[in-house]
Amino acid sequence: MNDLKSHLESIQKYLAVAAPEIDRINKIEKFSNGQSNPTYLLSTDRARYVLRSKPVGDLLKSAHAVEREYKVMKALEGTDVPVPRMLCLCENEAVAGSIFFVMSYEEGRIFWDPALPRLSAADRSVLYTNKIRTLAALHSVDPSSVGLQGFGRMGNYFERQFNRWTTQYRASETQKINEMETLIHWLARHMPADDGQSAIIHGDFRLDNLIISANKPDIEAIIDWELSTLGHPLADLAYFCMCLRMPSGEQISGLQNVQRSTLGIPAEDEMVIAYSELRQIGPIENWSFYLAFSFFRLAAICQGVLKRAMDGNASSTKALQVGALAPKLAQQGMSVIKAI
Repeated sequence: MNDLKSHLESIQKYLAVAAPEIDRINKIEKFSNGQSNPTYLLSTDRARYVLRSKPVGDLLKSAHAVEREYKVMKALEGTDVPVPRMLCLCENEAVAGSIFFVMSYEEGRIFWDPALPRLSAADRSVLYTNKIRTLAALHSVDPSSVGLQGFGRMGNYFERQFNRWTTQYRASETQKINEMETLIHWLARHMPADDGQSAIIHGDFRLDNLIISANKPDIEAIIDWELSTLGHPLADLAYFCMCLRMPSGEQISGLQNVQRSTLGIPAEDEMVIAYSELRQIGPIENWSFYLAFSFFRLAAICQGVLKRAMDGNASSTKALQVGALAPKLAQQGMSVIKAI
C-alpha cells in the first residue's frame, strides 16, 4: 500500500459502509516515522483519523500483524489503559492492496529523545512515573475480562519468543554477527523455568510509542501494538529499561551516557521497584536474562528492518540506519551478560 491514493475510491466506498462517521476523505498524508507498518493520516471535514496497513512485498511469517493491533486496542477500550478508538478493520486486500484498520487520531506529542529536553525536570519525573503506572495498569488487566483469553499461547513465553525471534533473525540475516551468535547461545543455556506469569503485553513499550498530552505529562494513548500478545509481563518492563541503557543519539535513542538524576528521571532500580509495588509482586529474579533477551529481540527486529530496506519494502527512509543497530544491540546484550 505504498500508493494509498490510487486506492482512495475503493477505500472511500468501503468506509462509507464500515465506518460512515469518517465522512469524505479530503487529504491523505503518510507518517514519515516508524519502521514497520505504513501509517497514514486521513483528513475529513469532520475530523482526522489514522489508517494503518501491512506493507507490500513478501513478509516474514507472523510479522506486521495489523489485525492483532486492532483486536487488542479494541479490547482495551474502556479499561485504564489509554488506546485510540478503533473504527474498522478491513481484511479484504482487494479494497486497498493490503489489510488495514482505521482508528481515531489522538492529539498530543510524540517524543523520540528519552532525555525529554523540552520538558522540565518535574515533568520528566511525572512522565516516567506515568509510564511505569501505565505499564502496570496494562499488565493488571485480566485478559479473559476483555475477550483476549486466546490472544497468545500458553507455556514458557521466553522460550517461545526466543525460538520465534531466532527464526525471524535467521530469515532476515544478511551477514554473520558474532556477538549475536554468542548471545543466542547464552540465552538458550540460561532460559529460566516458566513461573506461570501471564498478562497482556505490548511488546514494544517505549517512549516513541506513547502519545503524550499537548500541555501536561500525561499519556493519551499507547500505539504500535503489532508485537502484543499474552506473555510474561517482565518482558515489557525489561524492554522499557533496556531502551534506557542504549546510547543517546542513535535512531533508537537511550540514556546510557546521560546523567539521569540531574534531569529528574528515576533510576532503573527505582522504576523496577515502583512497578513491583504497583503490581504487588515480590523481588524480580533473572533480571539480567530479561535485559539480555530484550537486546537480542530488538537486534532481531532491527535486522528485519534492514532486510526489508535491502529488499525495497521498508516503510521508513531511515530503515538502513535502524538496521545498522543490530550488531550494536547484540554487543550491548553481551555487556549485560558480562556484568553478571
